[in-house]
Amino acid sequence: MTGTLVLAGTPIGDISDAPPRLAAELAGADVVAAEDTRRLRRLTQALGVQPAGRVVSYFEGNEAARTPELVEALAGGARVLLVTDAGMPSVSDPGYRLVAAAVEKDIKVTAVPGPSAVLTALALSGLPVDRFCFEGFLPRKAGERLSRLREVADERRTLVYFEAPHRLDDTLAAMAEVFGTERRAAVCRELTKTYEEVKRGPLGELAAWAAEGVRGEITVVVEGAAAKGAEELDAAELVRRVQVREEAGERRKEAIAAVAAEAGIPKRDVFDAVVAAKNAARSAP
Repeated sequence: MTGTLVLAGTPIGDISDAPPRLAAELAGADVVAAEDTRRLRRLTQALGVQPAGRVVSYFEGNEAARTPELVEALAGGARVLLVTDAGMPSVSDPGYRLVAAAVEKDIKVTAVPGPSAVLTALALSGLPVDRFCFEGFLPRKAGERLSRLREVADERRTLVYFEAPHRLDDTLAAMAEVFGTERRAAVCRELTKTYEEVKRGPLGELAAWAAEGVRGEITVVVEGAAAKGAEELDAAELVRRVQVREEAGERRKEAIAAVAAEAGIPKRDVFDAVVAAKNAARSAP
């Protein structure tokens, strides 16, 4: 009989988030393939478990070469556990090649669900999460990055990206250029760790904030584009909608932002309509 490939989620920060089954799989696997064997050692020590099977490295640099070796072990009946540095294997981490090769050989593939930076960031962002798409890391070169962003400029689903801290300011500036400075977003930093931070706001403001320098593991969540042909509202209707929200307890700034997002227009247009209505009311006899 063939073996089983197990994809196991690992903590993205807080070690106590490790799924209970992870320790049992680490102890019982015939082969543990780890993105970084040193990080694996720290993980097993924290969980108080000692892998009984063979431990091998499986990272971007040797993924293609090592996959046939692991498939051979699986074909021979081995239980192979794949873990990456944080989160689920295959999600912007090694794993896809091995899963595809195992599926091709009709080898069973299962998973130990665990923490996910993508889902955690979505939940904390305050943006719509009923429909979303994961875009991974953007290209490092400026031109390629802009091109990739333009491909999804009209995407209506919420977008999720991973980014390195030293490239965050350039990425947010590029997003503001392509998506517009008023598009809402959230920068989630150091999720589940001691210095966890979620910075929410328009892309223009977030780009200015990131220019001062940001550290840590970063996940960026960006609001989807407004529907093409969004309803055209006259100034009176814009003002009315803002007033309804204010009467419900929202601050004017938030009410204006929400109405602008609903209508698919810049906040400045709504702000100007509110100011004009206020001035007209003052000058009325």
